[in-house]
Amino acid sequence: MKALIFLFLAHGVLLENLTWLEAEKTLTPSTVIVIPLGAAAKEHGPHLKLKNDFLIAEYLKKRVLDESDVVIAPTINYSFYPAFVEYPGSTSLRLDTARDTVVDICRTLSRYGPKRFYVINTGISTQRALKPAVDILAADGIVMRFTDLEVTAPVEKKIREEPGGTHAEEIETSMMLYMAPESVDMSKAVRDYHGEHRGPLTRDPKNTAGTYSPSGIWGDATLATRAKGKIVTEALVAAILSEIEQLRRMPLPAPAAPPH
Repeated sequence: MKALIFLFLAHGVLLENLTWLEAEKTLTPSTVIVIPLGAAAKEHGPHLKLKNDFLIAEYLKKRVLDESDVVIAPTINYSFYPAFVEYPGSTSLRLDTARDTVVDICRTLSRYGPKRFYVINTGISTQRALKPAVDILAADGIVMRFTDLEVTAPVEKKIREEPGGTHAEEIETSMMLYMAPESVDMSKAVRDYHGEHRGPLTRDPKNTAGTYSPSGIWGDATLATRAKGKIVTEALVAAILSEIEQLRRMPLPAPAAPPH
């Protein structure tokens, strides 16, 4: 009986499926709210969909929903992605807009009781919006944490074969072969890596301020396998679940004193 009770409590709730009366009972000071964040319009080469990050966020959301006692808010599908805007279909919010979107969602939901928020972050540039959001919310007595994709670096290092790159390449494509194989067209996967460079991806070989990538891939997507994707994905899921439990136990920051 105790095991059954634990299994019941371990499952999360989708906020969008509640009525406001049910939300009133569910959103308490002990509630941890999870906010998935993944671009639904951002290039990922010729072999992956524009909604690639959204698919990752939705997959991770379902894993957390099945394994953690949390309330999951609707997925945010726009944010700060300035490195990809040369590729048609890609979108990016202004940095302040991306930051304030998260802040406003957390502030609004915190009015009903919850003060602990976890963002399932599927991007890299998004950290530039999420880090200041953490500080802004802390001044309101709200604690927010988010996924840093570097958490899987140790396992990636063991299986990576490509010489470099971090976008729509061996590792990310492998993860998609595991998470959503129907979204991957490996017949269009290519190697597109011209050494380590800084700056946004660019289709212009004369743009020395950017990272040249005519395909939108940075790395070697042809090396991707489902087996590699399983290793990285399961490590990521384990890290997210662990971080949510750490957040649950964290003390709340003291609200900043009002100005005199």
